[in-house]
Amino acid sequence: MLTNTNTLSEIIRPAQYLGFSLAGETYAIELLRIREIIEHVPITRVPGMPSAVLGVINLRGRVVPVVDLAVKMGLGPRPITRWTCFVVVEAVMDGERTTLGLLADSVSEVLDLAPDDVEPPPAFGTRTPVDYLRGMGRQEQRFILLLDLDRVLSAEELLGLVGAAASGGA
Repeated sequence: MLTNTNTLSEIIRPAQYLGFSLAGETYAIELLRIREIIEHVPITRVPGMPSAVLGVINLRGRVVPVVDLAVKMGLGPRPITRWTCFVVVEAVMDGERTTLGLLADSVSEVLDLAPDDVEPPPAFGTRTPVDYLRGMGRQEQRFILLLDLDRVLSAEELLGLVGAAASGGA
């Protein structure tokens, strides 16, 4: 009985998300998955990578791949501005924790969302593939797209991008 109570309390506990902007849309990732946010720095291109994988950055001596989520989701590249930054996240790829940088147009806020504030992902109406969404967070009069980080950044997805780039995007 105690296990059920613990599970229930975990379910109804509010979760925190980091809100950020991509191509005019507001997205969010669970705050526990965020390692840090850093200002935009030069990216070293890596030959043979698809357009969504911009290259790598040097993060205190560590090589960190950078993914442009907007390009990956078909939203197209955007200009670099003074608000452009990297959201450094931890994703699980092939069962291992991997650090990746995500290019964001800007970071907005930390959001507290209760389970009642999260709706299932819509079947249509967003420019983001539904498979990439965990749900939609409702806050006041707006909705925030909650990304499923492990699905968006899975090795399968990234290898699919490499295969598509090698075959000319077919």
